[in-house]
Amino acid sequence: MYKKTQNKIEQLSPEQYRITQENGTEQPGTGEYLDHSAAGIYVDIVSGEPLFSSNSKYNSACGWPSFTQPIESNSVKEIKDESLGMIRTEIRSKQADSHLGHVFEDGPQEAGGLRYCINSASLRFIALEKMQEEGYGEYISKVMNSLKKENKK
Repeated sequence: MYKKTQNKIEQLSPEQYRITQENGTEQPGTGEYLDHSAAGIYVDIVSGEPLFSSNSKYNSACGWPSFTQPIESNSVKEIKDESLGMIRTEIRSKQADSHLGHVFEDGPQEAGGLRYCINSASLRFIALEKMQEEGYGEYISKVMNSLKKENKK
């Protein structure tokens, strides 16, 4: 269902291509979704596969959008990254193999302790009110459940 095609690759901006296909990184503090807080889901810019829900997004003050977990446990794959003279864990989308960012173990402890540090250019946001019409209806409950919890506070 979610596929990487040559047509989709050709539609990427130079920055989206650099990040998703050449393992690039955005400059900190510049990403479109850094301060984004609307309800919905974030999908792979190449394939459209669901990656993260707005309910797992938080402000980590690291300069990139941060999430505590993927929307599904198998939404992303982890790869050992030894570039830059350090060992990190790279995150790639499962279906399209797009470079997304890295995961670190300094996230909120109450949410599992992970910080998925993701490049905005690797994502496309689908607002809650558009999810059904864009084919993501099965994920609405993952966004709505967090909204119900917030409204009870």
